[in-house]
This record gives sequence, C-alpha cells and structure tokens, in this order.
Amino acid sequence: MTALTLPLKFDLKHVHLSDEQFYQICINNPDLVLERDAQGALILMSPVGGDSGNRESMLGGELYVWNKQTQLGKVFSSSTMFKLPGGGERSPDVAWIELSRWQALTPEQRRKFPPIAPDFVIELRSATDALKPLHEKMQEYTNSGVRLGWLIDPQKQQVEIYRQGQDKEIKPLPTVLSGEAVLPGFRLSIEQFISEE
Repeated sequence: MTALTLPLKFDLKHVHLSDEQFYQICINNPDLVLERDAQGALILMSPVGGDSGNRESMLGGELYVWNKQTQLGKVFSSSTMFKLPGGGERSPDVAWIELSRWQALTPEQRRKFPPIAPDFVIELRSATDALKPLHEKMQEYTNSGVRLGWLIDPQKQQVEIYRQGQDKEIKPLPTVLSGEAVLPGFRLSIEQFISEE
C-alpha cells in the first residue's frame, strides 16, 4: 500500500485549506497521519507495522542518547509535524534541530507545527512505502534547508545520504553512518536492519 495524495491546489470554485485549517484537521483527527507537500497536496500516510515502528524507535533512541550527552539540540519523534520553509508540512521518522535555532522560535511556534526545517532527518522505508514519494520527500527536506538526511531502505539493503548542495550518496547495508559536522561525534551502526525483511 502506498500513501494517498490528494491535490489541494484549487481554483476559486474550491476550498483551499489555510495553515490553521490544516493544523485543526490534524489536531482533531489524531488517528490520521497527514502531511502536505510543498505544492499543497494532502498526503494520507499508512501506519507502520511492528518491525518498522520498533526500528524507528531504536533510531530515535540512539539520537536521543547522543543528544542527552552533548545537549546540542532537540530530538523529535515521527509524530512531530514541521512547517518547512519550502511550503510543505512534513513529519520525518526522526528529526533533530540545533538548540539555538529551536530557542529562536516563539513558544507559540514551538507549540504548533514549528516553522523550521530540522538540521537532520531520518526516514525509514517501511514495507508499505513506495520509493518515489520518499525520494521526493528527501529532496523537499534538502530544498527546505535540512543539512543532513538519511533514507534507510531495508528492502534494497542500502541507505541514501542527503547533504546540502551535494548529490546523494548510497551506501550498502550494513554500514556505520556519521553525523558529520551536523551531529558531531554521532555514529550509528546499521546492522540490525539487514534481517527480518
């Protein structure tokens, strides 16, 4: 099953969702996993299964432990929606924002969908995810200012690394990933993703 995308670019005969209306739809329907791309298309996401949910949790946990030690930023779960500067509203599987950038937001901006691109994101391809929308999402992150992104793909046994101003790099699994200058000292060994698929 793939994500369902509904275009929201309408002429004057149709209703257009404002940012507040989209926010209210998300808040009032917590069982739905919704996103909007940079063109305003509404995306209804499938929930993930147990294996993918466990893997997302492990990834976020590894980043949380590193961040607790360094106290360099804030870690966010897949339930966090970011209003990207490029126009979309997206929920990465794992995200991190450098502390001074987070602190520059107002309390209201932090409470709602933060209007900021994370510095770092992870997307984990689940068994139900089509690859093309994930590639588009990773490109949208990069275009919006995400400095480093990892698309972990257990089905293809690889990870795609996205960096600002560079072509994506592909590494086969298993591998050890570095947080580079974005997450100094963060290293993640990805061998637990090469089985169970």
